[in-house]
Amino acid sequence: MANRTDPAAKSIRGTNPQNLVEKILRSKIYQNTYWKEQCFGLTAETLVDKAMELDHLGGTYGGNRKPTPFMCLVMKMLQIQPEKEIVIEFIKNEDYKYVRVLGAFYLRLTGTDVDVYRYLEPLYNDYRKLRRKLADGQFTLTHVDEVIDELLTKDYSCDIALPRVKRRWNLESLGSLEPRRSALEEDFEEEEEKEDNDQPADELEDRAYEKDYYRGRSPTRERERDRRRDSHRHRDRDYDRDYDRDYDRDYERERGRGRDRDRDRDRDRDRERDRDRYRLREEKDYGREREGRERDRRDRDRDRGRRRSRSRSRSRSKDRKDYDGGDYRKRHARSSTSPRRHGDGHEDDEPKKKKEKKEKKEKKDDGTDHPDPEIAEANKLRAALGLKPLKV
Repeated sequence: MANRTDPAAKSIRGTNPQNLVEKILRSKIYQNTYWKEQCFGLTAETLVDKAMELDHLGGTYGGNRKPTPFMCLVMKMLQIQPEKEIVIEFIKNEDYKYVRVLGAFYLRLTGTDVDVYRYLEPLYNDYRKLRRKLADGQFTLTHVDEVIDELLTKDYSCDIALPRVKRRWNLESLGSLEPRRSALEEDFEEEEEKEDNDQPADELEDRAYEKDYYRGRSPTRERERDRRRDSHRHRDRDYDRDYDRDYDRDYERERGRGRDRDRDRDRDRDRERDRDRYRLREEKDYGREREGRERDRRDRDRDRGRRRSRSRSRSRSKDRKDYDGGDYRKRHARSSTSPRRHGDGHEDDEPKKKKEKKEKKEKKDDGTDHPDPEIAEANKLRAALGLKPLKV
């Protein structure tokens, strides 16, 4: 709650006023003891008392880069956003120089280009000394006009990036700002007129050249001064033009890099989307292939089961046929008395006939049935000894 911006505060340059300070410096300010103890609950009226107690200015210092009280008060002004009249009174305060510098710094961060030049340029005539704390913690001596020149011409001050303002000659060409006049110009003119009135006319004629020479009013010196002034003015304008050109070039380069980054990001996003789409398509194809393989395997298993059942049924029918046409038939044939199936007992005589034929053949082979009794007797004896029969 203590670090939030005032709800009634307006956005500056399209953002929160506290965002004008970098995030790292902003977090260090929030953690600083001076911010927690001295800046808590400050308003635009009580802020003046704290600003009057300042004895130096600066950004951050030390190894851990602690913020100075000056920077904490600048952050508090960005948080509460005091009115413009109060800030102008800070700048016009001639008694307290640090109050003046605090108001000038805040106006440089939040003011318009015309207000910055209008209220800060008169401070060029303030030559009072200031103490400034450096990054190593040491103090150095500076002046108010030097700080104002840094605010108007540099990009960084007190470790804060200053918003960019237009060049003075651009505002003069647009008619938004009048040409700058030195505060000593009127004094010089009055002094010259006074000297002209005091001296007699004859002395003026006799010593015209000498007087003009010492006062710098000789034609040659006037021409040299005008030429030098014009050269400086053209040089400043060329420098400003080059600076603007470089700034625009850098800005365009950064915009080009940003477009390239956006294009690369879009390309990567499209590539990721195509990869996800391809992955989903592959998963779907793989699912279809898997379902097809499962379906084929089920069909093969079903066909194999059918073939097995068919072969099993065939084997059962064959066994049943063999059972019906084999021993079962023989048993029933023995017990059956049907003359039509057995044919009057001829099937029982067939083994006896075969046995008789075999015995006859063996006898013929032994030679015992030879017509000669002696040879038949000898063949019987040889058959008993396991010898071949005699062949006569």
